[in-house]
Parts: sequence; structure tokens; C-alpha cells
Amino acid sequence: MAVARYRIQQVRIGLDDDEATIRRRLARLLGCPVSQLQAMQCVRRAIDARNKRDVHFNCQYEVELGAPLRRLPEGVAPFTRSRLTPETPAIFRRTLPADEHVVIVGAGPAGLFAALALAEVGCRVTLLERGKPVESRMRDIGRLRARGALDPESNICFGEGGAGTYTDGKLYTRIKHPFVRHVLHQFVRFGADPDILVDAHPHLGTDKLVRIVRRMRNHLCALGVDYRFETRVDGLLTRAGKAVGVRTHRGEEIRATHVILAIGHSARDTFDRLLAQGIAIEPKPFAVGVRAEHPQALINRIQHGRFAAHPRLGAAEYRLTHQVADPHLGRRGVYSFCMCPGGLIVPSPTEPGAMAINGMSNAKRAGRWANAGIVVQLEPADLERHGLSRHPLIGIAFQRELERATFAAAGDAYAAPAMRISDFVARRASGTLAPTRFKPNAVPTDLHALMPAWLSQPLVAGVRAFDRKMRGFITEEANLLAMETRTSAPVRLPRDETTMQSVSLARLYPIGEGAGYAGGIVSAAVDGLKAAARIIDRHATAPPPAG
Repeated sequence: MAVARYRIQQVRIGLDDDEATIRRRLARLLGCPVSQLQAMQCVRRAIDARNKRDVHFNCQYEVELGAPLRRLPEGVAPFTRSRLTPETPAIFRRTLPADEHVVIVGAGPAGLFAALALAEVGCRVTLLERGKPVESRMRDIGRLRARGALDPESNICFGEGGAGTYTDGKLYTRIKHPFVRHVLHQFVRFGADPDILVDAHPHLGTDKLVRIVRRMRNHLCALGVDYRFETRVDGLLTRAGKAVGVRTHRGEEIRATHVILAIGHSARDTFDRLLAQGIAIEPKPFAVGVRAEHPQALINRIQHGRFAAHPRLGAAEYRLTHQVADPHLGRRGVYSFCMCPGGLIVPSPTEPGAMAINGMSNAKRAGRWANAGIVVQLEPADLERHGLSRHPLIGIAFQRELERATFAAAGDAYAAPAMRISDFVARRASGTLAPTRFKPNAVPTDLHALMPAWLSQPLVAGVRAFDRKMRGFITEEANLLAMETRTSAPVRLPRDETTMQSVSLARLYPIGEGAGYAGGIVSAAVDGLKAAARIIDRHATAPPPAG
């Protein structure tokens, strides 16, 4: 008799439940004897900490039974293919002719996944990265943290893997697209823990992501990809309204049949050059603010109550939002961003004389500190009211203004102006800080004097609201560090919805965070795959294989 396979939704699993207890619960939900349960596998797991006296997991299980059920209980459905089984989308099982040559600018997640998809269908790919390989990049970031020495071409934002490599490696995304599961399976293929396929809020960790990116590079090179580092693209080659290649900072011209722009959210000089060449760019909303640093043990207690030290829970995280009344928008969003449990805050400037920060954590999230951006929604019109001239790059101008003020407030150094959270909401500058992990240095500063009131006031209101949701968020034990300015690109490169090509230049594909179409590792990777799929679909020599 064939095995019957079922998927069960909303299975409550206690923190201390053992395998026998879980088997009995699954059998009860199925309405069958435990002896019928031949195999079980958790395929989705989320922490439910809404009731601090009853923290548990909400799970989805796939099971195999020795005989089919006579009736299907609520929340139970048959399935044929496991959620954990990888499947390559049909579009990526086609073949491209050898004369198709794609130049990809940027080796972040968008560029890497586009290169992977194209190279594996036989396309000739040249992948250009202005920064260095992850190994060298780590050393440059180390020098910035240890000595305040910035390399403008190799830092948190520039280099192999993109800005996401040196964050938490978060893989959670709100986008709904069939390529999302494919991206996760590809990460597992290159060394990620298979738990990322199960966890509701998966992450890789910076340490693991570095190794994964290196394995992806080795695979791409084995496929014949021309993978070049320290190669900045300074211009596009065009003919008859089409992109036909790129010009590097060394003056080399690389001809191609398609150009994919995956330049990331901080390639400001590249945006300048694209605009000068007539490529359509428009300002878009973004967010700026500060980064909160709390003791991780405090966040654990707030989020998990008496279960804070339970070994199955690990470092607690949070996601907070608040709407502040605003005379221009009606309601202005304040929210936490890129929360890094058990991590540290790192300097993320890319330009001399300007300072910015970001957060990161390793796979185990075992550090003593938790950090998250606390940022305020901004619209281009806000910046015009602030006195900046209307321009496609107005958001970048404001980012620079804040970053230069931050550098000056830190004593003309790549240090972080900082203030206790309790002092910030009370609007008092005590001149003291809580203990901090930040390197190279945190400088006690009145953050209200650093940023305009129309930015600091919503931050105060937001932090107070967060404390109402997480009692203890406002504390003398925590600091706010400035400034978190690189949440996303403040620009968008408009593209045709169907072809994904620039509205101003055919065969130019602006993708990922830098183009304004993604907001994290997974969404950027999906955008890269979508661009690759458009090229494959239009130029493949054979239809997708059946099955």
C-alpha cells in the first residue's frame, strides 16, 4: 500500500516537548493511532511569545502514514512535494546561445544570483565588482573598526556579497514570489544550515554568509564566469538606444548584449555618472535615524519573560512600528530596522569625512548586545522643505548632510556620536553613556543638536511608543548611536514592468536595492533572478523542459 502524505498546519509545540510527545500530538490532530505515523518532519517553525507565561512554537509538519485518512481534519491536507525539496524553476532549465554575453555590475545578492542563473544556462557572463573579495574586505573593515582607517572602495557597503554580507544575513522577506524558496534552497546548496528553510525568520549570520559567498564565487568561476574585483564601472556603452557594454575606471571597454546594473544602495558616484549619461533616475521615499544598542539579556527578558534563558529560544529579536501624527503626511512611520540579536554596531561610511553606522551579528547570535536601527520615514518633499533643491539625487544630498554632521560631531573621526536612550527621550545631555561594544569609539553627544527637530521629534515619539509595547525599552542601560542613513537607496531607476529594462535605455536592467526594487538579501536575489529570467525567456534556444 502506498504511503499517504499529509501536511498539518498550526501545530503547537512546547519548548520542552520531546519526539514522543510530538508524535502523540500529531496523531491526535490526524485522528489516527500513533502506530500509523511512519515519519514526521517540521517544515515551518515560528516562536509565539505573545503570552509571556506560555512561550511556545507554532509549527507546520509533514507526515507519512501507513494508510490514508478516511477524513481530513481541519488544517490537514495531502501533499506530493515537500516544502524542503529543492526544485529549479523551469525557466532556469533552458539553454542560452553562446553569443549572449551579459555584463553584471555588482556582486551583491542581486548580481550574484543573476550571474548564477545565467551562467548555469550557458550564458557568457562577466561579473564586475568595484570592491574586494570577502577575505580582503574583512581586513579592511577590521582596520576601520580598530584604527578608524577608511578604504572608500572596500568597506561595509562595497565589496563581494554587497552590504548584506556584513549585517545579520537576514533572509526574512515580505515579498511573495515563487523564486523566494529557490533563493533559500540555493543558499543551502552553498553551505547554509537547512534550518533556513524552516524558520519563520531565517538568518545566516555574517560569518556563515562570508563562506557561502566564497563558495558561490568558486562555482561561478568554474562555470567560466569572468569574475573581476576592484573594477569600478564609470560609464555605459550605448548604440542606437541600447546598452552594448560598459567602460571601467581603467578605461577598458567591455562589450555585451545585455548590461545588468546591481550596484547597491551606496554607489553614489555611479548614480551621478548614470544621471549624466541620461539614464532615468527619480527620488523615492527612504528612512534615516539612529541605532539602538541594548543588553541582549534585557531584550530576552522583555520578549520571553520567564523563558528568557531557555536554550531552544536563543537571542530574542523585535520588530516595532509606530505612526506619528505629522502636518505634511498625516501619519509618519517610525520603525525598527535590521534588528541584530547578539550582534554589534559597525561603522559603514563610504566617503571621506562622512560617518554612518549599521548592525551585524554572527550565526550563533551569541554576543552580549542587541542592536537595531530606529528610523523615520522620509519623503522627497520633506527634503525640499528642509531647504534642499529638487533633484533626482536629493535623498543622497540629505544622507551626505547627515553623515558629514555626524563625522564632525564625533570630532572629525569615524566614531559614533551617542546618547543614552533615557537621556534622548528626556531631552537632556548627561554626557555619559551606557557600556557599548561599538568600535572604534562612541562619543557622548546631544543627538538633538545633531539632527533637525523634524527628524528627532518623531524619533522621541517612536521610542516612547516602543517602550509601551516593550516595557523596559527606555533604559539607562541602552544607548542610541548615530547615524543610520543607509536603510535603502533614496533613488529608483525606472524600468519597464514587463521587460525590466530601463525606460531610458534598452537592454539595461537596473535591479536590486540600488535600483530601488528590493529591500534585503532575499528580495534583491529574487530581483536578480527575475532579470535573468527575462533574458533567458527572450533569447533561449529551446522551450522549457517538461516536468
